[in-house]
Amino acid sequence: MEIKVNFLDKLRLEAKFDDFTVIADQPIRYKGDGSAPGPFDYFLASSALCAAYFVKLYCVTRNIPTENIRLSQNNIVDPENRYQQIFKIQVELPTDISAYDRQGILRSIERCTVKKVVQAGPEFVIEEVENLDADAQSLLMLTPDPDASTYIAGKDLPLEQTIANMSGLLADLGIKIEIASWRNLIPNVWSLHIRDAQAPMCFTNGKGATKESALASALGEYIERLNCNHFYAGTFWGEDIANAPFVHYPDERWFKPGPDDALPAEILDEYCLSIYDPDGELRSEHLYDTNSGNTERGICSLPYVRQSDGQTVYFPSNLVENLYVSNGMSAGNTLAEAQVQCLSEIFERAVKREILEGEMTLPDVPQEVLAKYPRILAGIRGLEEQGFPVLVKDASLGGVYPVMCVTLMNPRTGGVFASFGAHPSFEVALERSLTELLQGRSFEGLNDLPQPSFVSNAVTEPNNFVEHFIDSSGVVSWRFFSSKSGFDFVEWDFSGQGENSNAEEAATLLGILEEMGKEVYIAVYDQLNAIACRILVPGYSEIYPVEDLIWDNTNKALSFRADILNLHRLDDASLEALLDRLDNNELDEYLDIGTLIGIEFDDNTDWGQLTVLELKLLIHLALQDLEEAHELVGVFLQYNDNTVERRLFYQALNVVLEVLIDDELELDEYIVNFRRMFGNPRMDAVLGSVDGSVRFHGLTPTGMALEGLDRHHRLIASYRKMHTARANAAAKASQK
Repeated sequence: MEIKVNFLDKLRLEAKFDDFTVIADQPIRYKGDGSAPGPFDYFLASSALCAAYFVKLYCVTRNIPTENIRLSQNNIVDPENRYQQIFKIQVELPTDISAYDRQGILRSIERCTVKKVVQAGPEFVIEEVENLDADAQSLLMLTPDPDASTYIAGKDLPLEQTIANMSGLLADLGIKIEIASWRNLIPNVWSLHIRDAQAPMCFTNGKGATKESALASALGEYIERLNCNHFYAGTFWGEDIANAPFVHYPDERWFKPGPDDALPAEILDEYCLSIYDPDGELRSEHLYDTNSGNTERGICSLPYVRQSDGQTVYFPSNLVENLYVSNGMSAGNTLAEAQVQCLSEIFERAVKREILEGEMTLPDVPQEVLAKYPRILAGIRGLEEQGFPVLVKDASLGGVYPVMCVTLMNPRTGGVFASFGAHPSFEVALERSLTELLQGRSFEGLNDLPQPSFVSNAVTEPNNFVEHFIDSSGVVSWRFFSSKSGFDFVEWDFSGQGENSNAEEAATLLGILEEMGKEVYIAVYDQLNAIACRILVPGYSEIYPVEDLIWDNTNKALSFRADILNLHRLDDASLEALLDRLDNNELDEYLDIGTLIGIEFDDNTDWGQLTVLELKLLIHLALQDLEEAHELVGVFLQYNDNTVERRLFYQALNVVLEVLIDDELELDEYIVNFRRMFGNPRMDAVLGSVDGSVRFHGLTPTGMALEGLDRHHRLIASYRKMHTARANAAAKASQK
């Protein structure tokens, strides 16, 4: 994690990381003002807080109340060496906690991350640099031996060279990658979480059988998402980019709507239109670009090559973002390598959906077959030794598709996790299924898995597949666990041979889709000096249903974005019009406003917590519609999860509104004790909100220039690096 420090007045310091700011000072005796804890005080508190976190985690997973658990830490200083200290952590536990859980709570403290880092002895490197943002990949730590050449299946270059190439590419783009966490809970299963140190909302997870393969996986996913703009999907890129010569890619084209808002003739083809617009309801308004919001330019469309005949077909960027999310995108050392990864991912998710929604039963992989892969078998045994039974299944549906499945059962909670993996190689698909199980997860995280169900609707409803796509945490049918399989086990193999193995495998996978009667469309991206591609298989690789283009399109943001960002500037008529749109667009009242309008608000602000319901409440207050506001306050307090401060504000508002709308009550009779209960600052905000002198309490004014929204500006700054690199690449190409 990158922590940037600013020097403030006197001895005060400011540390900034993620969306947080920490102020440090020195005691008066050390010439400070004593206005904040000192740096060493924060260090001491961190170990106590970390210990308490692991106690809380242990108790929450076992439904043990923590109200009467007390924890403290004392540091005992050696009189002869003040740097030699003992941190004594003491826990006071209620008498009704069992002896087993008492020991469990004490053992949980041993897992404290701060404690482990201190005990291991961190190494400090102190150096001068010309630019803090230079040496962008120094935070990766893992530096493979440049003389080594470790080949793994599916990669056209050694891991060491792959990592070096990708790290250098990111450094050239000015992206400073840091590793936020490593996990290696069982043998031969590694995962890590990497992110942009300056825009931490841009992150990926990697997995593999070794540290190096996991790092290569994470970096490859990071580069694929940069190339395909996935990190920035659904968000507003600012008015400058919206009016730039191109918004997404230099080869994009913008098409004007036809008469009566008909679809432009230049987009899609007959095959795609039969899938995306079967009833003729799709209009141009449904396909405007969410990221620019520039409806005057028309429909932003991206070129894809139809594989059946090599023709270029233009897909609206809005359609791709809404239906496919991150499915079918990949980067690679070569185009063929990237295509194999893309196609494998498409088969993995499509076959997984077919199996889960069809409540199919799969054949077990025989033990004699598993024994051929001792490294994978060691990982499976590691899970079972931790108390998690594991089922290894052939998900090829009779040898038709290159897909495997590893399913974990949690007897402690009754939850299950069906993890799928795909690749032309049986071994690689099996390894991916296993490593996916623990990608970014702790053993405690496996306690949140849903229980299987015999209720078919719970398994087949569309949102369940979306949950499986996001993190494989959807519901699985109990029928999946039947001992009577609908298929015979097949020890399949779709892998290629020799130097052109990836090209052969890509052709094989494309051939399967052709036999299924599917059209395949491919876009290749190389402007960032990396090979990446995106593959669409209409009617097969979508994650969200095609109806979402009409009924749940991300470009609904365009109806709200400008007015919400300019909320403080709207007159009553504009507020009433905004309220009417919020009421009549079938929005989820608990949808957060940031998601609705595509803005990365800081989660720790009132904007970051704002929901559709709360916004409607605040608009009613601004319009002095007190009875409507009171009704929504009641709903907010009953169902909304918000900060303690925000809830107290609405509790105070609720009682004030109850007095004001009751003809028999007088506010003056209660105001003194309201102030004693809620405090003067909070009551001033409440009274100002009901008399109109305070509008939209807690929401700092902003606008379409995104004033004060630092988190969103960091995201846009990250995208500008991609935009600039693409513009430079296009300029060089035009000069040739």
